[in-house]
Amino acid sequence: MTVSPNVFSLSGKVALVTGGSRGIGKAIAVGLAKFGADVVVTSRKLPDLEEVAKEIKGLGRRSMAVATHVGRVEEIGNLVPKVKDEFGRIDILVNNAGTNPTMASAIDIEERAWDSIMNLNLKGLFFLSQAVARLMKEQGGGKIINVASVAGITPDILPVYSISKAGVIMATKVMAQQWAQYKIRVNAIAPGLTKTRFSEALWSNPAIEQAVMDRTPLRRVAEPDEMVGAVIFLASDASSYVTGHVLVVDGGVVI
Repeated sequence: MTVSPNVFSLSGKVALVTGGSRGIGKAIAVGLAKFGADVVVTSRKLPDLEEVAKEIKGLGRRSMAVATHVGRVEEIGNLVPKVKDEFGRIDILVNNAGTNPTMASAIDIEERAWDSIMNLNLKGLFFLSQAVARLMKEQGGGKIINVASVAGITPDILPVYSISKAGVIMATKVMAQQWAQYKIRVNAIAPGLTKTRFSEALWSNPAIEQAVMDRTPLRRVAEPDEMVGAVIFLASDASSYVTGHVLVVDGGVVI
């Protein structure tokens, strides 16, 4: 492949972003649109999604908001056909939806919290990827990008969240290995602490924030927009020979 200035272009591509109503998901959805993709956004609550879809349409791209609980497999079964019917294909899937409803330690956490985290962060991610991969196989390929976490590499104060994100990293490698034959590339990004509503309980706590800063060489919390470049790279032809990779975007925490 000859490298050209257009290697990052996503023109003509259709992307599906889960957890796309705010934070990292919203930043990624808008970023993909800025590089030329039409973007479908999904999360549990429709009003916030519709605002994101409106912003994407303002960039001259097509967009659709679909309310879906990705942690429920039956809802996944409705999502993918709906996107196919409206857009004809899915070229890029970004699995960003995630949850962590508890700060409980590993010795205290309850089964209900475990199930909530695993159903959305790992089970839903896998079965949505499977459904989209079947469509990508039919259309001749595609790219899947999972949003893991540095917590899946280095354990932190959210024990089951860390376990789920370690699972996301392995799921990325397994899917990459098995689906390469269908010209589907599967990669992940692993953000460090990022200033979103999802992680506010961490970065708004001075003691926790300081503990994170003490092991972060860049000495600051990331902004959601700082995750976009890594996703554009993995979604575009710039990464045409990259699969099964976890791109860490953490300010140096894992050094």
